[in-house]
Order: sequence, then C-alpha cells, then structure tokens
Amino acid sequence: MKRYFVYILTNVSKTIYTGMTNDLERRIYEHKQKMIPGFSKRYNLSKLVYFEDATDVKQAISREKQIKGWLRKKKIALIESMNPKWQDLSLNWFAGRDSSLMLRMTKK
Repeated sequence: MKRYFVYILTNVSKTIYTGMTNDLERRIYEHKQKMIPGFSKRYNLSKLVYFEDATDVKQAISREKQIKGWLRKKKIALIESMNPKWQDLSLNWFAGRDSSLMLRMTKK
C-alpha cells in the first residue's frame, strides 16, 4: 500500500513550510542538503517538526492545502500538539547513511 506524507519544516526563526511527499525520508534529506530550489532552500528550512501520513494521494494533497491555508497560530497549535518543543523529528535519520540514501535517490 502506498503512503503519502504531509510535513512541516522550520528553521531557527520558526519560519513554517508545509509540503507533501510519497517518500518522507528522501524528501527531508533533499531539504537538509538544500537540493530543492525555492522557499525552503532560501530560508534554510530543514528541521522536521510535524508529519502525518495518508494512504490516498488526494487526501494528502487536500490536507497539505488545508494546512497551508491556516493562519500561523493554527499551524503552531498543530505542531505543538505533537511536538511541543519543536524538536527535529528527523535528527538521527541520516547519521552514517548519506551514501546509501544518495545511491537510492540516483536510481529513481
């Protein structure tokens, strides 16, 4: 069964970015390595503070749009409901694994 993820990234200034992907680990790696041009790269958004999953792509896209439409206050409440200290949920995902993840990414 395919899985999709809606996620929220932040930086030291607590700027918020909401995205959606079908491979959360790969996508967060891309953000951390600044491989994706645009808002997240420009504002150094690489700290994963929230994510949820869905099994339907339309549901995930709808949820991403819903969250993007919220006021900042509501986004903060969502983050803090799961992660009150705004810790990086992906902090230990890539320790010693950069080469294997890069190999996986080049095969796609």
